[in-house]
Amino acid sequence: MIRKAFMKDIHHIHRLVNFYAAKGAMLPRPLSEICEEIRNFFVCEIEGEIVGCCALQPSWIDLAEIRSLAVDERYRGKGVGRKLVEVCLDDARLLGVRRVFALTNSPEFFERLGFERIPKEELPHKIWSECIRCPKFPNCDEVAVQKILD
Repeated sequence: MIRKAFMKDIHHIHRLVNFYAAKGAMLPRPLSEICEEIRNFFVCEIEGEIVGCCALQPSWIDLAEIRSLAVDERYRGKGVGRKLVEVCLDDARLLGVRRVFALTNSPEFFERLGFERIPKEELPHKIWSECIRCPKFPNCDEVAVQKILD
């Protein structure tokens, strides 16, 4: 079941995100940041266990970012990530956001959901403020993908 995240989910989100961050697959997120941004998160709960998370972070009037998409290894390839992204896209539509982007090492996953690769330079400079925290900075290997919503 996909649902909005609650405060009680913060430690589960932190564990999932930082598991992949330790592998260099995404930015680490401190507990305090997850707490501050909990309203942006969705989780997938199966049999009482949080097995996936994803956040929709508005970046500008018509732009939002899908970030911190993490799925427990036992549930990868079972549609959890797809469902989380779809819920974020629905949320973006409700907010009136026209463009949704992600920075990813798995562009093929997003392309299957209708995203297209774009040059990173097309994204506003504002979104790069977090890059300084990335262990790969300034040699970013992520691919920018974007979906225009109808």
